[in-house]
Amino acid sequence: MADAMLGSGALAEQPVLLSAVPGEPSGGPAVPCDGAGDACPAAREQPLLEAVLPAPAEEQNGTDGAKAPKVNCDERNTTGVERFTLQILNVSQDLMEFLNPNSSDCTLVLFYTPWCRFSASLAPHFNSLPRAFPTLHFLALDASQHSSLSTRFGTVAVPNILLFQGAKPMARFNHTDRTLETLKDFIFNQTGIEARSDVAVTEEDWEGPLPSVLTKGIDWLLLFSVLFLAGFVMYATIRTDSIRWLIPGQEHEHQE
Repeated sequence: MADAMLGSGALAEQPVLLSAVPGEPSGGPAVPCDGAGDACPAAREQPLLEAVLPAPAEEQNGTDGAKAPKVNCDERNTTGVERFTLQILNVSQDLMEFLNPNSSDCTLVLFYTPWCRFSASLAPHFNSLPRAFPTLHFLALDASQHSSLSTRFGTVAVPNILLFQGAKPMARFNHTDRTLETLKDFIFNQTGIEARSDVAVTEEDWEGPLPSVLTKGIDWLLLFSVLFLAGFVMYATIRTDSIRWLIPGQEHEHQE
């Protein structure tokens, strides 16, 4: 009070209120293909492993507004290249064979499964991207055939799209609206590379190389596991002493 009367006191600092309410997650949990969600589970659900540093609340890895490029990509030389298309990795190919850790080339990689309807609906739009961005690389791989890569890069649901610079994942496409336009905006916001304006989804894009029709295949690993488990249970049941005496010819051995 004395300081106030003398006019020599300093104004008290205003208290700073810190919010204790946790922020909302950037994306919801994945749900099965036959549900009402927008992704198919690739594995047992676990926390999603983000490949980039957390962004400010007003800045998201998506299509809202033009932002400064976050990834500086070396654009490849397209001289002499007549057809731009994506490459689908088979089960014997490793993603790291196509990513150069010593370069700044950028590659957009799609994790998909042929039985997921969301992957099938995305296919024609992703097939057209190499023509829209001829200076970038585009790869796709079946997440069910490359389970180690799915685990490494936090793929718990498909389709999952990652932008790589060299061999390092830099950004993840998080939007549920997976169209050519939203993919163009995502790449532009991340790299600053503009898409060709004359590219649209064509009939050829619906045909491939990425399949736009659901395929039903046999999960041989699951089938082998079921047969092995059934055989083991049958063998253990027959070898049990409580059952052996019911089998003809096993009474004397049981008594001994």
